[in-house]
Amino acid sequence: MTPPRPTPDALRLQLAWTRLLSVVEEQAQVLIHTAFGTPTREAGDLSAGVFLPDGRMVAQAVTGTPGHVNSMAESVKHFLQARPAAGMRPGDVFLTNDPWKGTGHLFDMTMVTPVFEDSRLLALLASTLHVVDIGGLGSSPDALEIYHEGLFLPILRFIRQGEIDAGVRAIIRANVRDPEQVEGDLLALVACNEVAGRGLRRLLREFGLPDLQSLGEDAIARSHQAMLNALRDWPRGTWHHTLVSDGYDAPLRLQVAVTLQEGGIQVDFSGSSPSVARGINVPKAYTDAYTSFGIRCLIGADVPNNAGSLAAIQVSAPPGCILHALHPAAVTARHVIGQLLPDAVFGALRQARPDRVPAEGASSLWNLQLSGGERLAGATAADNEALSRGPRFSAISFSTGGTGARPGLDGLSATAYPSGVRNVSLEILESSHPLLFLRKEYRPDSGGDGQWRGGLGQRIELRHTQPDAALVLAAAFDRVEHPARGALGGQDGAAGTLGLGSGGRLRSKGRQLIPAGDSLRVETPGGGGLGNPALRGAALRAEDRRQGLVSAEAPPAAGPHSFPTPPLDTP
Repeated sequence: MTPPRPTPDALRLQLAWTRLLSVVEEQAQVLIHTAFGTPTREAGDLSAGVFLPDGRMVAQAVTGTPGHVNSMAESVKHFLQARPAAGMRPGDVFLTNDPWKGTGHLFDMTMVTPVFEDSRLLALLASTLHVVDIGGLGSSPDALEIYHEGLFLPILRFIRQGEIDAGVRAIIRANVRDPEQVEGDLLALVACNEVAGRGLRRLLREFGLPDLQSLGEDAIARSHQAMLNALRDWPRGTWHHTLVSDGYDAPLRLQVAVTLQEGGIQVDFSGSSPSVARGINVPKAYTDAYTSFGIRCLIGADVPNNAGSLAAIQVSAPPGCILHALHPAAVTARHVIGQLLPDAVFGALRQARPDRVPAEGASSLWNLQLSGGERLAGATAADNEALSRGPRFSAISFSTGGTGARPGLDGLSATAYPSGVRNVSLEILESSHPLLFLRKEYRPDSGGDGQWRGGLGQRIELRHTQPDAALVLAAAFDRVEHPARGALGGQDGAAGTLGLGSGGRLRSKGRQLIPAGDSLRVETPGGGGLGNPALRGAALRAEDRRQGLVSAEAPPAAGPHSFPTPPLDTP
């Protein structure tokens, strides 16, 4: 039977929808090209989207991270509660970094701009980026409360009818270590929303639409129905899984139950560990973001991400648990736990459809967060003197491990999943900061063996460019004590390690000294293997050895002393 031809109205809406996607993608690209900080302009740690006047997300840019996009999808509703639409005026811009009303920690600035045509509110535009500094303890998870972690900005009016609030600007500049970069990033948020607003008004005029309402309602309704249609391909029932994280100083339990039913998907984290007095707690918005992303990787992956598709997934977690941390919990490194959540829901859904679910991966980013020119509590007078010799700086190198093996495919090596950020090039980091990278390479044998091999981690070594200057590392790493688990007979990936070139070991979390004349050595975790290793063909194993992905002996995983020892002055 020949399918019905689309009506002119349907074609018009489809064309308008495609144009709307180009508007939000341009919004993201403007942010990348105008941002000052490397997290945004080099790594793509951002989000951009367009919302109906009631706060429902209609469309998002493909460029960006799930932690920003999916949590920003709810944050606009908080803006409207604090600053109702009736009080908004053309030229107004609103701002917050509230972890519970934004995207999970103080480093993320979320900006909302109302779009008007004359005096009519057409839509809201929102964007988010990660600033390089927010004061306080910096990027370390050592804080005991949010008050230690830096400048907290409630939802406020950053620009009033075209004029920046001088008081807000002065407060921000006075509380951060690098005011030029932070202020530059805020102005990049202003610019990207402004450009998107122009594009949206142009789109509505060309298609003869009075506002975004009809297009937005259609997109939201269709996306919701598409998610329910995708769910029909999965069995009905409830499946449970437990994932153990390293935690800060003791392991943490992430307990999940995933229920698939006709009306949607329910994810319940009851039984998870309570929150802790360190900065690895996860606000509920961030839990929702990465849980829904994990579900969407398997169910409805090709459905537009907006209020309609997200509404098909309901996430619950007991208040006060590690995945629903309450104010004033410390949350700076919420990604350490939050980015493990796709693996947690994968463990449950594997029981429903083992043919579709990958093994666990490194998952949490292994960001090298380095600073200099400052003092370190607990360091000796000599070490603090060495820290003060170099210039003051704050650098973040987005680093990654391997993903889990996938049904029918090996895992991806040195890939940021689930965050989606890019690695920052060494040339950019070295030209911007007093850092010298001695090594950055794949870590052979770190992917778990299996019919399909886990992705490899990487080896990184660096030092201060001044031999007499020291560095501070703010470590926030997982998969050191509890590596990525293999599935369906596949072997576990290699655990991550970190230490000094001189041989000393470093803790996986907390601010620590890299002494003058020494180097930092990091091995990021590998992904778990999938399926019985005996089923991996000889040709694939030969190709692994030829490419240097495994050694001739091919041990299942690299141990803690697998890092070759080059001379310290290796160029």
